[in-house]
Amino acid sequence: MSVLKNRRGLSKLEFYHTARKLREDMTNLLLRDFGVRDRVRKIKTEDNKEVTVIEEYPAWLIAEFRQNIMRILRGLMMNITAGNSIYPVNLEELQQRRQYQTAAIINCRQLIQEIQFCADVLPVELGKLLPYAETVDFEIKLLRGWRKANGQIEKAIKQKTGAL
Repeated sequence: MSVLKNRRGLSKLEFYHTARKLREDMTNLLLRDFGVRDRVRKIKTEDNKEVTVIEEYPAWLIAEFRQNIMRILRGLMMNITAGNSIYPVNLEELQQRRQYQTAAIINCRQLIQEIQFCADVLPVELGKLLPYAETVDFEIKLLRGWRKANGQIEKAIKQKTGAL
């Protein structure tokens, strides 16, 4: 028998699924150059002719933002994957896993900063970037919960080894 979708709790790997979805959604945004459109305006010359002027944002700037965000997203996924691949059986492995978890949280903070800088520099409506920032905030909460669960593992390791 299955559980109704609205009655289900979060998956144990919800942090992983959310990070993958975030990476996919952000990549799609980057493919659209943040939704930035060139500004087209018409001006009149001295001889009363109308000329269309297209002001476009520098391609290098958008490429730089794209590269930075993709690098951060890749780092986030690599840290989550590395941390999740360690099932600690001693305190050293637990510490290493925690370092990967902390690095993933740091990646999220870096991503928020990069998104905010894009909003400051590019004429992107804040409403377009807000869902991504909210998803990153949610991901941080999930990662912190995952990291907090290490306390139970630490207790089990200490009990097993007899060190309290």
